[in-house]
Amino acid sequence: MFDRAIALWNRLDAGLGAIPAALPLLALRIVLAIPFWRSGLTKWDGLLNLSTGARYLFEQEFKLHLFGQAFPYPAPLAMAFLAGLGEIILPIHLVLGLGTRFAALGILAMTVIIQLTVPDGLINFHLPWFAMALALLVYGGGTLSADRLLGAAIGRGSKGSAHLSQ
Repeated sequence: MFDRAIALWNRLDAGLGAIPAALPLLALRIVLAIPFWRSGLTKWDGLLNLSTGARYLFEQEFKLHLFGQAFPYPAPLAMAFLAGLGEIILPIHLVLGLGTRFAALGILAMTVIIQLTVPDGLINFHLPWFAMALALLVYGGGTLSADRLLGAAIGRGSKGSAHLSQ
């Protein structure tokens, strides 16, 4: 009986291990892109025109929490502009899988800054974002990505993503 349970466990484990890595990598790219994209949409009133809300938040509300102190953002409108650009451009790159590792690195940097701005969000938001971005940074976009298609088109084939071994 115990041997049959172990054999069943091993078959189930092997079946789950046979899921192509491209699927969870695609899911990670999409799921990580959504909150940043949605936040980015709130920062603009038209093409490259910061919204009143974004201006207010970066000038009045947002503070960097460092060493037990809260400091105003340096150059708050420039920071709002860069955050807004990042929250639009990086999610597009993630979903397409275009420059996945660089987009993930940008999301990692933004997540650290967001954590310094909103320290209470670590467990529910920032830590999962950080983990997803880190996985994409390490493994790349997978075979269902523009990175892989472009890599194949210019002759470097499978170098666009690390191999996921089980």
